[in-house]
Order: sequence, then structure tokens, then C-alpha cells
Amino acid sequence: MRFLGNIEAKTDAKGRAFLPAVFRKVLNASGEDSLVLRKDIFEPCLVLYPESVWNERMDTLRRRLSRWNRRDQMIYRQYVTDVEMITLDGNGRFLIPKRYLKLANIDQQVRFTGMDDCIEIWSNSEDSTPFMPAEEFSKAMEEAMGADGFPFSGSHLPDGRPDTTNEPAA
Repeated sequence: MRFLGNIEAKTDAKGRAFLPAVFRKVLNASGEDSLVLRKDIFEPCLVLYPESVWNERMDTLRRRLSRWNRRDQMIYRQYVTDVEMITLDGNGRFLIPKRYLKLANIDQQVRFTGMDDCIEIWSNSEDSTPFMPAEEFSKAMEEAMGADGFPFSGSHLPDGRPDTTNEPAA
């Protein structure tokens, strides 16, 4: 299950939003019908997890945190209790509770961003962007992938010279 893309949308006066059709297709294809909504830990956005993905994350967190350590229990409690179970209606809409809209500074304009196994929901205002500047992104990708780790650009020919064509190296 992979959610990809960046789709702008609106919430209505009640805080309902249509889950973009491309994301609904991914959910339907994987047989998922329940989602879990949570505020992101690091960023001012919301995250929608398919229930199976949420359960995997819960299992991983539970394995890493001891039930016999007070701090670990507090971490686990905080992570798992501040969530909302989400079900799409027949039209593909879901309600974003007002407290979550406030946590993510969402007014009406939203941006759904596919993040592989989950979906982020961002305010679509000018001061809220989920992306880094292009130059910073390219440098970060270069550091993360290394000089020859990303086959789409910066590929090298068998003799080590950079491949300046768009054709894959033989």
C-alpha cells in the first residue's frame, strides 16, 4: 500500500473533507476501510493511518517500550490515546474533529500528501509548507543516497564516468 501525490482540497463548515479519490482507490485495493487520525509528532500536520499500518506501528512501539518503566508507559500512553478512529462515509468524506483542525492550524484549505503508508493533512496556507527548498532537497537527497545510489540522475557508466544521457547505463 503506497500513497503518493500532493492534492489540494477544502473542508466544509463542519470540518468534513473528501479523501482524494486516488487515496481511496489505494485503500479499497488493500481492503482497508478504517483509518486512524493523529497529530504528527514533529510537524504541524495530521496523519491518517490505515488501521493495519497503525496496528503495526503500535506493535513496534509496544515492543520497544517497557511496561515496567514509568517514562516508557507515559510515552506509549500519549502516543496511543490522542487518536481518532475515522470511517469514510459513502461519498468518501470524513470528519476532522475541531481540536485536530486547531492542532494543525487548518482553516478550510488543506493539502493531502501521500507519504508511502500513510497520508499527511496540512494546512494549505502560505506559511505552512511540508517541503524544503529545492536546493536544500537536492543536497539532502545526494547525502542520503550517495553519489551512485539514485539511478535517475547522477548515474555512472561502467567505467565510472558520469552518465549525461537520460538512458540507463548498460
